[in-house]
Parts: sequence; C-alpha cells; structure tokens
Amino acid sequence: MLRRNNAARIQQTLNGVETMTRFALAVLALASGVYTYLGVRGLLDGTATFVFFAAIIYSAAVSVAIYAFWTFMLRFVPIVTAGVQRIGLFVTMAIGCFMIMAMSSWLNAAALAGSAALEQHLAVTLQGYVQDLDEAHSNALASQSLLPDVQRASERFARLAEDERNSGALTGTTGSGSVVQLLTQMSAQMNELSSTITNSRAEVQGQFDQGSAHLARMRELVSGTGDVGPRSDEFAAEVVQLNAIIASLQETGVAPSVKRAAADLSLGFIAPVADGGTTDLVSRQDAVMGTVRESVAAQSAALATAADEILAQPKVEPTRFVPLSSAEAVLRYWSDFIPSWAGAISIDLLPVVLVLVLMIAYDAMRRETSTIEEAETMTAAEMIRAMDLYRQLSGKPMVDPGIVEVAPAEPAPPIEEPATMPAGEADKPAGTDATVTPLDVTRKR
Repeated sequence: MLRRNNAARIQQTLNGVETMTRFALAVLALASGVYTYLGVRGLLDGTATFVFFAAIIYSAAVSVAIYAFWTFMLRFVPIVTAGVQRIGLFVTMAIGCFMIMAMSSWLNAAALAGSAALEQHLAVTLQGYVQDLDEAHSNALASQSLLPDVQRASERFARLAEDERNSGALTGTTGSGSVVQLLTQMSAQMNELSSTITNSRAEVQGQFDQGSAHLARMRELVSGTGDVGPRSDEFAAEVVQLNAIIASLQETGVAPSVKRAAADLSLGFIAPVADGGTTDLVSRQDAVMGTVRESVAAQSAALATAADEILAQPKVEPTRFVPLSSAEAVLRYWSDFIPSWAGAISIDLLPVVLVLVLMIAYDAMRRETSTIEEAETMTAAEMIRAMDLYRQLSGKPMVDPGIVEVAPAEPAPPIEEPATMPAGEADKPAGTDATVTPLDVTRKR
C-alpha cells in the first residue's frame, strides 16, 4: 500500500509541475531568442530595416526550434523504457544540443561578451604596436653605439697630428707637413661622421615621442566608455599614423650611412705628397703615411663590421590591425570569456536537466507500481471469476452480513392454525420455530 501511495504522490507531483515546466521552457526559449537577436544583429549588413527584420525572423525561428525540440524530449524520453529506443533518444538529444549550440549559443555569447571581446582585441593589438615601436626605436638607436668608436678614432688622429706638429713624434721633425695634414684630414672626417650620428639621435627621439602620443590615444580608446564600434574606427585611424612613424624610424637609422662613410675612409684615402726638404725626411713621411693608411683601413673595417651587425637585425614588421565583429572576437578570445560561454550555453541546454529529472521520476514511479501491474490489466470477467474462487476457497461471503441492509419483506400470508396442537407446543410463542428466520419488517432501508 505504501508503495502505491508513493507512486500516486509522484504522479500528482508530475501533474503539478507540468505547467511550471512549460512556462520555464517558454521563458528559456524566449531568452535565447532575445540574445540570439542581439548577437546576429552585429553580423548582418544592409539597411536598418533589413537588419531588424532579418534578425527578428532568425531569433524567432531559434526560439520555436528550441521550444519544440525540448518539448518532444520532455514528452518521449521519460516514458520510453526499452534500452535501444532510449539510447536512440539520447543520441538524438545530443545531436539536437550540438545544433542548438551551433545556431544559438555562440550568438548568445556574442551578445553577452561581444563588447568586452572587441575591447580585448583592441588591447592585444595595442600591446603588439607598443612592442613594434620599442623595437623600431631600439634599432634606430643602435647606430648610437658606433659613436664612441668614431669619437675615439677622431681623437686619436687629432692627438697624433698635434704630437707630430709639436714634437715630431712620427717623423722626427717638428712642424706642419704632409703627415700632420693627413692626420688632421682623417680626424675631420671622423668628426663629421660623429656629428651625423649625434644629430640622428634628436630626430629619432622626436619620432618616438610622436609614436608614444599615438599609443596614449589608443590606450584611451581601449579603456574608454560608450559604444565600442566608433572607438574601434578611431583606433584604426591611429594605427595608420603609428605605422607611418614606425616605418620612418626604420629609415632614420644611420647605420647604412656609417657603413658607407667607413668604406670611404679606406677606398677614398688620398695621401698628400711628401713635402720634406730632404730625401730622408721624404722617406720618413712616406713610411708614416703608409702606417696611417693601414690604421685608417683597420678603423674602416671595424666600423663596417659594427654597421653590418646593426643592419643584420631583422626589420620590424608592424602588427596588422584587422577589425572584427563581436561574434568573431568572442570566438577568437573564447578562453578569456569562459563564464559568458557557460551562461550562453546554459540558457539553451538547461532543459537537459529537466529531461533527466522527469526520466528519474517516471522510472521511480514504475518501480513503485510494479507489484500491481497485473491488476492494471485485469478485465471485469477475470475480477468476478477471482472473487467467486475466493468465496469458494474461504467459505466466507465477500461482504459482511452484519452491514448488509435488508429490504422490507412482503407481508406474509396468514398462517392457518391447526385444529389441534401437540401438548407443550401451545405454550411456545409464535415465530420461534428454528427453521424460520424472523425478519424485522420495521427496519428502514
């Protein structure tokens, strides 16, 4: 009896929550349709009217499809008990869930996290441009590392010219001659190269400051408020100007100029004619100028090698900014918006929980009522036959006679008294015969 009571309670509960189940399913389908409309609106192009009606039709189709699919699942999955058929329904439900995710869930995620995903895209692009500007600035300033070598070579030639002029340290003869003239010429060329490198520093710094200003504006656009669409367009405009500055920085480097100047030191070396008054002085001047030639060639090779190392550095390839829609941004940066994806998928797939709950409830109800399955299929003839068999076996009536109401009897016909009665029986009251059952005719029905 208790098991049958539990089964009845389960059935009553299922009947009670049926309206709530339909209402919840309708609300979930409607919510999915609304967010689908918000997501698909950003993917369509055309006039405002066309976009509106196209998005409305698509979202309505999604809502109807979700409601119809889960209604079928809620109706059929709990009542199917055969293993093969239930597995088939589960496979069908899995396919339907995948299709719902494909046509609705990712659009729901785009509606929930589309703006944040676009800002994430702008932030990632901004980080790439910051790195590009730093690399271009570093490459442009790499030529400044040649400045100490050039200045040191210029000072060495100037010092040798001064020593030769004052004390004749190279030729043994004081005064200004061919050697002093040559050393002074080499020092002047080194000073010109040093000035070129120094002047390029100010130009590089100015361009870097302009690029930094564009980056600051891009940061404001990324962290700003309001609609992300206009901010994305302005961000793209800043990207164009920043790319131009990065390209200019790569052209501002003086490493190629240093390499050409170093080659000119060696290839364009012009030694003056020895002007000594004696043959011995002339020979000494020629020897010193040969030594100077070798020193200039060594200095030229060193500067050319350093310039080649700078030029061997890879050029900066500016980051390419590709505008994305909100749905594309959500798909690209999905790992950063897992909570939004979970919420979008839960709206569409929450009825799976309802299907499982109903399936468990129906299975429990079937187990509770499994002991009276025969009674549920018994016919009236079988019931009468069973009652008759019980009466024969037990020898007891099916109904207690003490509670059976007896209908009033018909008036009995008068009894003719015999002329003579046996002795002793005249004293017995009438109606006390053991074979006659007295009836209470005054008892109401």
